[in-house]
Amino acid sequence: MQYIDNIIFLILLVAGFGLFAKSLQKIYRNIRLGREINRSDRKPERWETMARVAMGQSKMVKRPVAGILHLFVYVGFVIINIELVEIIVDGIFGTHRFLSSIFGHSFYNFFTATLEVLALLVVIGVVVFFIRRNFYGVKRLTMKELFGWPKHDANWILIIEFALMMAFFKMNAADWVLQQRGLLPEHGSFPISSMILGPIFNSFGDNFLFFTEKAAWWFHFVGILFFMNYLYYSKHLHIILAFPSTWYANLEKKGKFNNLESVTKEIKLMMDPNADPYAAPAEGAEADVPSKFGAEDVFDLNQVQLLNAYSCTECGRCTSVCPANITGKELSPRLILMKTRDRLEEVGMNIDKNGTFVDDGRKLLNDYITKEELWACTTCNACTEACPILLDPLSIIFEMRRFLVMEQSAAPQELNLMMTNVENNAAPWQYNQADRLNWANEN
Repeated sequence: MQYIDNIIFLILLVAGFGLFAKSLQKIYRNIRLGREINRSDRKPERWETMARVAMGQSKMVKRPVAGILHLFVYVGFVIINIELVEIIVDGIFGTHRFLSSIFGHSFYNFFTATLEVLALLVVIGVVVFFIRRNFYGVKRLTMKELFGWPKHDANWILIIEFALMMAFFKMNAADWVLQQRGLLPEHGSFPISSMILGPIFNSFGDNFLFFTEKAAWWFHFVGILFFMNYLYYSKHLHIILAFPSTWYANLEKKGKFNNLESVTKEIKLMMDPNADPYAAPAEGAEADVPSKFGAEDVFDLNQVQLLNAYSCTECGRCTSVCPANITGKELSPRLILMKTRDRLEEVGMNIDKNGTFVDDGRKLLNDYITKEELWACTTCNACTEACPILLDPLSIIFEMRRFLVMEQSAAPQELNLMMTNVENNAAPWQYNQADRLNWANEN
């Protein structure tokens, strides 16, 4: 019976990490439903971009207050959970503050004191963010697309982080008081918890302090496992996916759109006077079957676009700078990514249920994203420039527009008129090609 705590701990540890691995596997499977895309070029630049943007938070601090607070929460929460290594060793082997024997007395004191300062910064950050999100009235955080689950999700994350930090302080404070009473070996320095909670805990008995220290320790451990598995259902997947998203980001000039290889080959064929469009493929070569033009559903988007949908932080910086949204049109770049993720999750559940995807009569186009949203976009790239982790909602909009134009001939009348003029007159305007240079003779 003396090892019952260690056994329970090991069961929870394996179950927690097992469920987390299963969730990541499901996300990976869903992303792989998209078209393959080669983003393995310019590797040094990609590593530098990931280090600067995902790890260094370089785009977050463009809005200093929110950026610095986010840096507090991000750095503090990540570094504090280095202590998870110590918790795992202590939980499995029944030790107490295992890292003190590795670091030595002085460095372990510095380590634990640093964790306490970072934990305080995390608490300050999440409290300010909670007030700012719920009471301060930041427009991009109170838009209609954040009603319901997105709003609750953001608040739950802040509450969980606050609770974990409070458990961390309670554990340290109880430990510190017991150390002062000579009931535990003196390991660590706890400047914040000893100052805030130490005087209160000094009034309690030894048994209560032992119970409090152990209860807070268990709460912190189970809370981390819960938080880790909650990420699958949360916008906070960006904690993990921001790194691959920034590595696979589009490094081309903004506004440079991709050309379809099948269309390029067709045009080259048309322009080659010696080409035979009816020639059979060479022996051993497969016939070139054109793929669908553009995107109607998540299967038609590429894997980086689906990764972007899972990585969206729902911060709304993209929507707050979108000229279409600002002028009252339906488009919200943030909502484009959120709807893409929702459809991808629906497809994933369909596969979970049936073993393979069974046509459900629904598509990303029309069932999730409307034509009005797509044609409201001015393709100005403000959304891609504003995104703190280099996501690209515009590329999704463009691919869905491409489908409407090239597969359904469903462009707005003004655009159809322009394309007809380009085809007939080699210019967007409706005049004869012979008159194109008349403007040069006006002087």
